[in-house]
Amino acid sequence: MLTFPSLFLTVISIASLTRQVAAAGAPNPTRRSRVPRKDKYGGKIWAQVDKFQGDDFLDGSWEFFDQGDPTHGLVNYQNAQNAKSKGLAVVQDGKLILSVDDKTQLRPGGRRDSVRINTKKTYNGGLFIADFEAMPYGCSVWPAWWSVGPNWPEGGEIDILEGVNLGDTNQYTLHTGAGCSADSSVKATGKSLGTTCASSGTDNSGCAFKDSDPRSYGEGFNSAGGGVFAHLWDSDGIKIWHFARADIPHDITDGKPDPSSWTTPAAYFPTSSCDISHHFHDHSLTIDTTLCGDWAGAAFGATCSGSCQEAVADPTNFA
Repeated sequence: MLTFPSLFLTVISIASLTRQVAAAGAPNPTRRSRVPRKDKYGGKIWAQVDKFQGDDFLDGSWEFFDQGDPTHGLVNYQNAQNAKSKGLAVVQDGKLILSVDDKTQLRPGGRRDSVRINTKKTYNGGLFIADFEAMPYGCSVWPAWWSVGPNWPEGGEIDILEGVNLGDTNQYTLHTGAGCSADSSVKATGKSLGTTCASSGTDNSGCAFKDSDPRSYGEGFNSAGGGVFAHLWDSDGIKIWHFARADIPHDITDGKPDPSSWTTPAAYFPTSSCDISHHFHDHSLTIDTTLCGDWAGAAFGATCSGSCQEAVADPTNFA
């Protein structure tokens, strides 16, 4: 059973659009906002407002969620002290590594220790860029990089990196209250999987696009050396890109991102079919790995054999 149990995160950067000019870019990265300046990139100025790297994730800016998994996964989410002492949240060579327990033998149906973290700060739009060196995948595994607002689903949810079990490509999904839909005719490289974004406890499918690039998820993502997920949330809608390691635009590596120069997004949810400002607000950025649960458990038999509960019980599946 093929499993990679840890997430290696290099950096998350958040920028806000300050103003539009003839030729502009963003300043060199810092943890605080800086006065933007013009440069060779694009026609908009993006000012970095937050950057999280290495120990920044463990210094109190992010919270460790230690309650029951809302998606009914077979996990025990750990508080900060336990996650660090058990080696499930560590910083190595400047990278944050979040892991699932790979030592404890459980009874089938038992819950395995894992980690879910989220920002204390909330966001109402911006340009979000996350660089992952590697991600967990395998039978029973359900990793996600996402953001969520209050009073789910009314405050909205944006799933940027998500998949289950041995899936081969990434899925980008929105969850909202009533009145939001996706437009399947937009220009996006991903395949539309549904246009009804409204979600509930009985129907949590949401509206989604499935990436066509095998380097966007799981084994293919890790074999490519990871990559960058970027999403732009503004008055025009929500656009999401994936760039494999070899394809990351120079403006991102230079710290001066210019989405107007990037390729067609993998997913695009325009304001014309969903009032983004109404359905998405006050989002916390979130990273977690759950096991089985509503999606990975239900889809287990599509790519894996045996039962999801038995897979979780055996620690060798996560070593």
